[in-house]
Amino acid sequence: MATVVVKVGTSSITDERGHVVEAAMAKLCSEVAELRKGGDRAVVVTSGAIAAGLPVLGLYPRPTDLAVLQAVAAVGQSRLMGHYERALEAVGIIGGQVLLAPLDFMHRAQYLHARETLRILLDLGVVPVINENDAVADDEIRFGDNDRLAALVANLLQADLLLLLTDAAGLFTADPRVDEQASLVEEVREVDQVLALAGGAGTSRGSGGMASKLAAAKIAAWSGVRVVIASAERADVLRDALAGAPGVGTVVKPRPARLSARKLWIAFALAPVGTVVVDAGAKEALMGKGVSLLPAGVREVRGEFAPGDAVAVTGPDGEIFAKGLVRHTSKALSEWAGRRTSELPPEVPKEVVHRDDLVILP
Repeated sequence: MATVVVKVGTSSITDERGHVVEAAMAKLCSEVAELRKGGDRAVVVTSGAIAAGLPVLGLYPRPTDLAVLQAVAAVGQSRLMGHYERALEAVGIIGGQVLLAPLDFMHRAQYLHARETLRILLDLGVVPVINENDAVADDEIRFGDNDRLAALVANLLQADLLLLLTDAAGLFTADPRVDEQASLVEEVREVDQVLALAGGAGTSRGSGGMASKLAAAKIAAWSGVRVVIASAERADVLRDALAGAPGVGTVVKPRPARLSARKLWIAFALAPVGTVVVDAGAKEALMGKGVSLLPAGVREVRGEFAPGDAVAVTGPDGEIFAKGLVRHTSKALSEWAGRRTSELPPEVPKEVVHRDDLVILP
């Protein structure tokens, strides 16, 4: 029994004015039903709440103010879910709405609760339909797009496949809309090697685009999850993607080891606000022994940061080799850099970055 996380973008299920395209949603839900008949399980991560709210409120073109968009999402989310419920019921399936926030992946208790809820829904035969809680999301702490959310859900459930459905057949060597010689990239082993091929958002309605999908594919690949980027319009795309049919889209190969959702968030979702430079010995210990970073190994502090902020960690050569959540302010760390833990006052955290909050980058 395989678990598939299917992410569908706004442009794949709504028209230019935000109206849900019933035929597109019916196709998606019927393919989910076929997948379940084969004994497999599916989770849908959907965009489209904002788009679905625009025509209801008579807002066109799309506003740019964040507060207005959040209000629009509150109106559109229930209507979007209503379309899913009807389309799923038409094929004999019960759908269940799940709204997630980044903190559900950052805090272990919430992470475990979210995973248990999704597993129970799947055990009950329900298809979870997931979206970010856009109506109350903090602009400083949010997924940014549902491609990233889908990758984290795939990690959460240790899924067998993450299928990113879009309005393109996959990643191409050039933009096929302007270059007739462009060809489909059928397999990617290292996402960083093909990022230059990706552009921006494909339509004004979506927040993603191919670059967003490749970034999500990288997160999923680091989770040990196989990724397929394919066209939502392709017939039997769910079945063929799971079966590994040739030409279904762009396949991103998984890495052999899995990272936890918390470390994935640190590595790929949090922008560093400062830099901690360590000596060669500390770099070697961090990379080879999985230890915490202590003040003794710190040689320089750059930027201003507070406890809990993300920082980049570099060696003497200036190359970033790790990211982590720091436990000191930049001012305090500058004062204690190079000191042994025995020289620190009792109230000062002994670790600069605890190993549980540290991710070694390739």
